[in-house]
Amino acid sequence: MSIRKWSVGLLAGAAALALATGVQAQQQKPQHGGTLEVATMFATLSALSWDPYDWNWKLNHDTGQFYEQLIVGDLDKSQKKGGKYAFVIDAFLAPDAQRGELAESWKEEGNTVTFTLRKGVMFPEKPGVMAAREMTADDVVFSYTRLRSSPKYIGTYYDFVEKVEAKDKYTVVYTFKEFNAEWDYRLAWGFYSVITPKEVVDAGPGNWKNVNGTGPFMLTDFVQGNSNTYSRNPVYWGKETIDGAEYKLPFVDKMVYRTIKDETTQHAALRTAKIDMLELINARYVPELKKNVPDLKWNKWLSVLGSFMAMRNDVKPFNDLRVRRALNMAINKKEIIAAHYSGEAELYAYPMHPDWAGYFEPLDKLPAEARELFEYNPDKAKKLLAEAGYPKGFTFTMEYCACAPDHVELAPLLAAYLEAVGVKAELKPMEYSAFLSGMTTKKHAAGYLMNSSHTNPTTSIRKSFVSGQTWNPSMHTDAEFDAKMDEVYRTRDETKRQAMLRELTAKVVADAPYIWLPTPYVYTAWWPWVKNYNGELSVGSLRPGPIYARIWVDQELKKKMGH
Repeated sequence: MSIRKWSVGLLAGAAALALATGVQAQQQKPQHGGTLEVATMFATLSALSWDPYDWNWKLNHDTGQFYEQLIVGDLDKSQKKGGKYAFVIDAFLAPDAQRGELAESWKEEGNTVTFTLRKGVMFPEKPGVMAAREMTADDVVFSYTRLRSSPKYIGTYYDFVEKVEAKDKYTVVYTFKEFNAEWDYRLAWGFYSVITPKEVVDAGPGNWKNVNGTGPFMLTDFVQGNSNTYSRNPVYWGKETIDGAEYKLPFVDKMVYRTIKDETTQHAALRTAKIDMLELINARYVPELKKNVPDLKWNKWLSVLGSFMAMRNDVKPFNDLRVRRALNMAINKKEIIAAHYSGEAELYAYPMHPDWAGYFEPLDKLPAEARELFEYNPDKAKKLLAEAGYPKGFTFTMEYCACAPDHVELAPLLAAYLEAVGVKAELKPMEYSAFLSGMTTKKHAAGYLMNSSHTNPTTSIRKSFVSGQTWNPSMHTDAEFDAKMDEVYRTRDETKRQAMLRELTAKVVADAPYIWLPTPYVYTAWWPWVKNYNGELSVGSLRPGPIYARIWVDQELKKKMGH
C-alpha cells in the first residue's frame, strides 16, 4: 500500500471513529445476520480431529459450535453482565458459574447424579447422514459408552463410574463406585463429554462432512490449514435475553475460524479488518497495534497455558534430581520476563493458576527448595552438575513445536543459558502432529519444550505428574504422590482438597520434573462492531462456541468505519 493510501485510510478511520459514538448509541439492539471472522487463540493450528473417540485436546475448540454438553458456563455470570467471571480460564467452571446446556437440571445424591434433559432439543437434518430428530437420554449414554471404549481413553478417567443409565427419554443417571471431585468436569463440561448422535458415528465421525450436533452452528466447510466455516443451525433451541427481550441464537449467519500460522500475518489481518477478532496477541506487539489501530478494543489476561521444558525423569541424566534442579538454576527467568516478554509475565503461575483462589499459593509462600528454582544461580548449577557426575556438562535433545511462535524464539534462548553451564541442548523443531504423537506414545526426546493447559486445579496435577498419564511428558513417577492424588479426588470437602493440592503442588515444584518457565500475559483484540463481547474465551474446556453464538456484528458501524 502506498503512503498516500495508508494516510487516507487512517483519516477515514479517524472520521469513522468520530461517528462511531452516535452510531453505536443507535445500534445497541441486537442484530441477526452477517459473518464473524475469528483468529482464535489456536490460530496457528488447524483442526486435529472431528471425532471425540480420538480423545483429542483441541476437539471442543473446533466442534463446540455444533457438539453440545450437559453443562456449560453461565455467561449471565460474566463480568460483561456485572458478574465476577471473566471466562478466560480454559477448563475451570466454579459451581456457581455453571448452567444447564443439554441438561435442564441435575441433582447429586450420595454416589449418583441425575440429569434431567431439555425437551425439544433437535439434531438438524444432515442429508446422507441423518434426518432431523430429538436428542434424548439414549444419545447421552451412547456418547459416554463410545468414549470409554476408545483405545485412546485416558487411563482412570472414567474409572469412578459404575454405570450410566437412561431411565426414560429425558433422564440420565450416573452411578459412581466412589465419589470423584471432578465428576462434573469429566462427565458434563470437560474435554471429553460431548454428545454425538449414533448416525454420525455410523456415517464416519472423522469426516467433517458428516458431523452434526445440537449446537448453534453447523460445520459447512473445512479447508485444512486455512479455515473452518460454521453456518447458523436453523433449529437451534437456545435463546438470549438482552434488556428484557428474548432473541433466537445465534445472531450471526456464519462464523469462520481463520488458520494463520504467522504472527505478522495475523496482525495484518486484524489491522485491515480481514478478521474481526484476534484472540491471542503477544504483549510485545500490543503498543504498535494500539498506535496504528486505535479503534480496537482490548482484553489483557494471564495465559492459561503453562510453559516449561519437561525433562524425562526416566532417563539419564534427568533421573538425577540434582541435574534437574541445576538446569532450573541455569535459566535466568527474570531476565526472560524482562527481555522476551517485555516485562509482562508472572515468574510463577503454573501448575496452579493465580485465578484459582484457595488452590494457588504464591511463590514466596512455597518451601525454600521450591523458591530456589526460580532464582538465577549458574554457580550453584555447575556445582550440582559436578556432584551428579557431570562436571563438563552433557548433551541432550530438546524438541519443540514449530507451530508455537513463542517457543521458536524461546528455545535458542534457553539453549544459550544452558550452554553457559556446560550443557548443550540440540534443538529439534517439529510439526505439531509429530510433536504431539511423540509425547502421547512416550517416544519424545529427553528434553521437551511445550505448553500445557492449566485445565483445572485437580486435573493440572493429575494429568501432568501422576504415573502413566498421557500428558505426563516428564514421566514423573511417585507412588506416594499418586496415592495422595487419589485421596484428593475422594475428598468431598473443597477446603480440605485445596490444602491437599497446595501441598502436592509445592512438592512437585521442588522435585523439578520441568524447567519451570514464566507464564506470559497476553491480549485479545476485536473491532468495535463486535457486540455483546468482552474478551471471553471459554465456557467449558477450551470451548468458545456459546460465546460466538451470542456475538452480533453491528453492520452499520462496520460500514461507517470503512469496512
